[in-house]
Amino acid sequence: MTIAVLGAGAFGTALAIALARSGTDVGLWARDPDHAEEMRASRTNARRLPGVELPENVTVSAKIADFSAARTVLLSVPMQRLDGFMRDHAAVLGDRTLVACCKGIDLASGRGPASIIADACPGATPAILTGPSFAADIARGLPTALTLACADEAEGAALQARLSTPVLRLYRTSDVIGAELGGALKNVVAIAAGVVIGAGLGDSARAALMTRGFAEMSRLALALGARAETLAGLSGFGDLVLTCTSAQSRNFRFGLALGAGESFDAGVTVEGAATAGAAGPVARRLGVDLPIADMVAALVGSKVSVPQAVEALLSRPLKKE
Repeated sequence: MTIAVLGAGAFGTALAIALARSGTDVGLWARDPDHAEEMRASRTNARRLPGVELPENVTVSAKIADFSAARTVLLSVPMQRLDGFMRDHAAVLGDRTLVACCKGIDLASGRGPASIIADACPGATPAILTGPSFAADIARGLPTALTLACADEAEGAALQARLSTPVLRLYRTSDVIGAELGGALKNVVAIAAGVVIGAGLGDSARAALMTRGFAEMSRLALALGARAETLAGLSGFGDLVLTCTSAQSRNFRFGLALGAGESFDAGVTVEGAATAGAAGPVARRLGVDLPIADMVAALVGSKVSVPQAVEALLSRPLKKE
């Protein structure tokens, strides 16, 4: 087994399919044994990514130990579960190259995925795969470009070659912090953009919100040591544009429901909701102003109404851009 993908959600399954189509043998781990058996029998992931067949060189299992030969492991686990997952499986994952495919900031610790991986597996090489992408597009073989961040330049170059396919193009950076924060914070702005559209405030207001949201993302990321060019790239600006303008984005759809005063499926993972709450304490410690993120956190926590949030943001003092 060349590559293992741990997590049989839509994105993990899509990555397994894309890599397998390029000729790589892939192991796909599902947490639920019944789910794994369903996929083995039907050669599809009907629960998470219906309508796309699993190539024959994708091996599905509910036992991580079955993929012990894979030296490259993609962790497609929700951000708020990553810390517990790593602590539970650190002994099995060991000293391999571990690529986080989740976006967000851990609510309990304020850490990003690379730090969580390094703490749990000191001998591992952490990396981040992030950027503007939807699982359905990757699974269908549509052209997609992502950022691959790894502090180890040599391993980053090797990973770039190993994980790229004819239609999945990876751009490499050593700025792990920038890639992490771009992918995490754009989800918060996407919720806010959804609120704007759901509340009927219009596309002009969404454009303004995206622009000021990108300024917030950049302020916090730069304060934490990220590079400006990383935020201006795929993992920052590129991902922001996609998730703020497409109903395929769970964060945007969640914001739409908030803005329209409608309910939202509680079973759908919305990373931006937790990230908004996690980013606030970090920003306050650094003296960084995040009015949009703070307002999203207040909306998610039902501390303000949508009209109150809009009024608060529009009544802020006028300033230079």
